[in-house]
Amino acid sequence: MKLATKYIHAGTEPDPSTGAIMTPIYQTSTYVQEAPGVNKGYEYARSQNPTRKALEDAYAQIENGKFGLAFGSGVAATDAVIKLLSPGDEVICANDMYGGTYRLFTKIFAKYGIQFTYVDTTDVDQIRKAISAKTKLIWIETPTNPLMNITDIAAVSAIAKEAKAILCVDNTFASPYLQNPLDLGADIVMHSATKYLGGHSDVIQGCLVMNDVALREQLYFIQKSCGAVPGPMDCFLVLRGIKTLHVRMQRHCENGEKVARFLRNHPKVGRVYWCGFEDHHNHGIAKKQMRGFGGMMSFTLKDDSVDNARRVLSSTKVFALAESLGGVESLINHPASMTHASIPREERIKNGLTDSLIRLSVGIEDAEDLIADLNQAIG
Repeated sequence: MKLATKYIHAGTEPDPSTGAIMTPIYQTSTYVQEAPGVNKGYEYARSQNPTRKALEDAYAQIENGKFGLAFGSGVAATDAVIKLLSPGDEVICANDMYGGTYRLFTKIFAKYGIQFTYVDTTDVDQIRKAISAKTKLIWIETPTNPLMNITDIAAVSAIAKEAKAILCVDNTFASPYLQNPLDLGADIVMHSATKYLGGHSDVIQGCLVMNDVALREQLYFIQKSCGAVPGPMDCFLVLRGIKTLHVRMQRHCENGEKVARFLRNHPKVGRVYWCGFEDHHNHGIAKKQMRGFGGMMSFTLKDDSVDNARRVLSSTKVFALAESLGGVESLINHPASMTHASIPREERIKNGLTDSLIRLSVGIEDAEDLIADLNQAIG
């Protein structure tokens, strides 16, 4: 099945009682049983909900997986993966990652005896050297947030399998439209569905997708037991968002390329981080494992001062200064004080995330308006 057809029909069937083409919002907390333990497959809404089930099936289908699980946020989905581990286990993860993931790892789970080793995952030899007998999980983002670093998923998968470790890929920046990590050997795919999957900046949600039955059962037990599940209305909104993922991503990619090339040619712009450029580090790997390069990018100014960056961030009219990404509207962000503020400054600087870095989530407006807006803001 081609991508557009898959996204429009994923997880949804006409309602058998009414013929409704959209999955109903089953706004219920519990279900009547015919007799003790005899039910129609649903007992209590923390464990199961028909709207959520439709969405979880859709998640699996769009990521070419067998099982999907929905969570109350992307961080909640990440939390569930780490709960597969035990004290003393080690996680190898990227030194360039979403600040909320870093905060979860260092401020919550590290105190329970789980060890986190941060390496440059764009160099798979660094991952291989970091592997130890304690390594149980490798966690990567590709492209990374916010420096757009690219990691070879297939190569890391081979290392993980040799070490008998789980490989989880945060696929939020790419979306299933551009990249399918399970096809490249990953064990789990994580999304902040708040972003491209929902696509309209109106819902908070996360998901996990996997193929292994035992892994699914472990993660479902965590989902059910810890209770970080989304409500049916949120599930309905993401189901609706997935139906237009393909057309939105096409426009995100088109606009992203136009904006990236404009920025690179602007006399006051310093460096542009966008994985579609042929000279971007590991561009060849991005080209191999992705179908396009998306609408996420970061850049610096030649006058690389924080004050100058703040002036630009506060001067846009179409780009909204806000957290998050992946919605239809364009957003501009200051990672050092917003999405990545929880990472100590010395760590950020060491990994290339400067105080003056500006991140863009290029939306689906007219590209000419976006370029004009950035041009007037940069000055």
